[in-house]
Amino acid sequence: MKCDIRYKPAFAAIFVTLNPGDSITAEAGAMTSMDGKITIKTQFSGGFFPGLLKKFFGGESLFVNTFSNPTQQPLTLVLTQSTIGDIASVDLRGSTLCFQPGAYICHTSGVNLGVRWAGLKSWFSGEGLFKLQVSGNGRVFFGAYGGITKKRINSEFVVDTGHLVAYEPGIQMNIGLAGGLVGSVTSGEGFVNRLTGTGDIYLQSRSIDGLVKYVRPKLY
Repeated sequence: MKCDIRYKPAFAAIFVTLNPGDSITAEAGAMTSMDGKITIKTQFSGGFFPGLLKKFFGGESLFVNTFSNPTQQPLTLVLTQSTIGDIASVDLRGSTLCFQPGAYICHTSGVNLGVRWAGLKSWFSGEGLFKLQVSGNGRVFFGAYGGITKKRINSEFVVDTGHLVAYEPGIQMNIGLAGGLVGSVTSGEGFVNRLTGTGDIYLQSRSIDGLVKYVRPKLY
């Protein structure tokens, strides 16, 4: 299997070449185009109950689609995300990664999908009660609104809510005010993620919530 990310960074898409017998699993609705001989199998995302948790508490789709090549020739599949922005990939190699709602796009074989409890503070800040957790040995693709930055943290690091895309499970999140109550409200910063621990995080340069707040007054 060959996977190329094209049209980076604003309109990224994943061009997948499925060799005979290859398959790739993607979020429902991620397919842009494909060769007609590719087969599709739809199933619950990570199983029935984990799929329900991800759907109703994690902001993910209830189903995923597995695209397979049953022929004896290479076939092409194009996958993308619904938002405008960049797409990145990680080779897990036995590691685990947690995604914010809506970031996951697809994964190759050997990757397991699960859910991770995020806590009530995460829910109150609009980040969801559960996070999608991927683990195993394989390649996972995820997207963001805007550009994607990978950063290694070793102590406390503050991220505005809506800008954290993915993080390693060793990172602890603590949702709180950016400063004092009055200062947080008047500065417009509100809630922030105070991350602690050691590991990699992935940030997006724009926020969907910020876009909504900007556009809403102009529509009325």
